[in-house]
Amino acid sequence: MSDLELSFRQRLGWVAHVFKAATQNHHPELERLFAPMIAADAVIADVGAHAGQFAKMFARLAPQGHVHAFEPAPYARAVLAPALRWNGLAHVSVHPFGLSDAPGHFTLSTPLKRGRAEVGFGLAHLGTDADPRPMRTETIEVRTLDAFAAAQNLTRLDFLKADVEGWEARMLMGGMKTLSALKPKLFLELVQSSLARADTKAEDVFALLAPLGYRARKLRADATLIETAAFDGDSDYLFEV
Repeated sequence: MSDLELSFRQRLGWVAHVFKAATQNHHPELERLFAPMIAADAVIADVGAHAGQFAKMFARLAPQGHVHAFEPAPYARAVLAPALRWNGLAHVSVHPFGLSDAPGHFTLSTPLKRGRAEVGFGLAHLGTDADPRPMRTETIEVRTLDAFAAAQNLTRLDFLKADVEGWEARMLMGGMKTLSALKPKLFLELVQSSLARADTKAEDVFALLAPLGYRARKLRADATLIETAAFDGDSDYLFEV
């Protein structure tokens, strides 16, 4: 955290964010939903790891496996890393870059809330939108899932979760070889207004995955899944072969 340029009030907010990330466990309904899908030795990708709530969940579900947590935002990593250390999760690797359709660098925009006193790092995003709030901006690196899989010699990828504020389709475009070969289950947040930041739409995700044999189920408010052949409104979707 020492290399982040933060005001005194923002540093106090960082302390609160780290404490919450380390001590709280969110999404118990999703942990119950995912438990039958994830083996104890699973290899999992958490794309857009944020403060680590999903990374911690996946680490609990796969204690003999490995979790690859991708988080390009320096502030989020400054929360994520100590939260993982606090919980003793040595089988989670943090990768300081995002995933897209091609390697490169982008400007990441993070809203500042409460009169610039708090970094709204859960809303950090690439691309542009009409958000009128002041923004913290920084340059981040992106790579492709296919290049990462090749560099890591991945022969197994069981589950991939992506919540990247609109970059989900771009991430898939850069990983088609890996998805075709390894067929991981995919849990993706699809929000049309966010996907528009990357000049994509939810229908693109279905078009990319259908030729690989993926079928979709939409997450409902009661944490159950319902089959759908096409995009059926903003939500989280589980894709599996």
